[in-house]
Amino acid sequence: MSDLPRKAVTRTAKLAALPLGIAGRATWGFGKRIVGESAELVGRELQQRTADQLFKVLGELKGGAMKFGQALSVFESALPEEVAGPYRAALTKLQEAAPPMPTRTVHAVLEERLGEGWHELFLEFEDKPAAAASIGQVHRGVWHDGREVAVKVQYPGAGEALLSDLNQLSRFSRLLGPLIPGMDIKPLITELKDRVSEELDYGLEAQAQQAHAEEFTDDTDVVVPQVVHQSDQVLVTEWMDGIPLSEIISDGTQEQRDRAGQLLARFLFSGPARTGLLHADPHPGNFRLLPGGPAGEDDWRLGVLDFGTVDRLPGGLPATIGESLRMTLDGEAEAVYELLCAEGFVKETIELDPDAVMDYLLPIIEPAQVEEFTFTRGWMRSQAARVADPRSPAYQLGKQLNLPPSYLLIHRVTLSTIGVLCQLGATVRLREELEEWLPGFVPEDPADGEEAVAQA
Repeated sequence: MSDLPRKAVTRTAKLAALPLGIAGRATWGFGKRIVGESAELVGRELQQRTADQLFKVLGELKGGAMKFGQALSVFESALPEEVAGPYRAALTKLQEAAPPMPTRTVHAVLEERLGEGWHELFLEFEDKPAAAASIGQVHRGVWHDGREVAVKVQYPGAGEALLSDLNQLSRFSRLLGPLIPGMDIKPLITELKDRVSEELDYGLEAQAQQAHAEEFTDDTDVVVPQVVHQSDQVLVTEWMDGIPLSEIISDGTQEQRDRAGQLLARFLFSGPARTGLLHADPHPGNFRLLPGGPAGEDDWRLGVLDFGTVDRLPGGLPATIGESLRMTLDGEAEAVYELLCAEGFVKETIELDPDAVMDYLLPIIEPAQVEEFTFTRGWMRSQAARVADPRSPAYQLGKQLNLPPSYLLIHRVTLSTIGVLCQLGATVRLREELEEWLPGFVPEDPADGEEAVAQA
């Protein structure tokens, strides 16, 4: 394969092939139906061909195109099953694999960033990549001190390609929108663009990963590899084995699914509380199940990778989230509405019925209403359909709500994590994690405040 295509005209032409290809295949499908093939068979084949092209184009381009595909892949559980099937395999591929960068390019980057004697830093270095992602690929090696390591090498021109792709994809957002009902694609692409510079900076990524690695060093549930070495376009971290979450989704036992789901929810809420950082790229390719949990080798831990995109939350998740969630569960419609208005979720020019807002929120927070909840694709589809149907009161109300910029990434990460939980079909004690880690969810005991004042 050639190097990452960098010319905007080349990448634009490839991306333009997506909607044009969809139109062409629709014509092809119409022709097949004329000659007597059933609509169901033709439709299924048409969807499969579309999915194959989607992976081919996004995978080859890497950059923003592949980043967009990865972001979409966690939402496939919201699609109607007859549409989701063909897309599921193609989109899931983007979580674990993409066509590799040529060896000569990898060596050139390593020589430029680590020096001519870069080979001496390694006892072993595998030229064949172990994994490929949107802006870089990972090679397995052995560091000079004997540690097994993962060497992430950034694609030359990745930043330029990322911005070019996302600009182009935003032009196609209306065509791509039907892939995920109830989701506005354009803000997703805009938000991805806002994170480009951070994700390209391996120095920031190294800091975020090391902060997590140190915090979770002795944790029995979560494992984060230590950072070994970092320079521009190259990041070396400890190697981590384990079962990719995508394999658990496709072939895992129910016990593995439930354990993975519980730990994923725990990491989502405990990470910001413990590190002041929110891991903001929760697609299955960034997680592993490892043996050796609290109950021994037959138990499981969650391995977490890729800290290129994080939200910096020094005080943890905003207490407003926990407070509004708790008050919604308690049926305090007026108080919830006042809090949402104060935080900018309802613009000053809009006036809504607090009870209607409550009716909109309650189905969404159903997993927090019970001791344990089984996340399913069916539940996710019902939620997507409810907010996507123009005839639905939820659709009309949802259009009038606002998402403040400071909550954009938190919102996307939460939705993405719920999407993965639905792909897993996991039964999760979500309320337990909220009570433990989400500020504002458990009301403060007045006695605690009095005790703090007395000590002062």
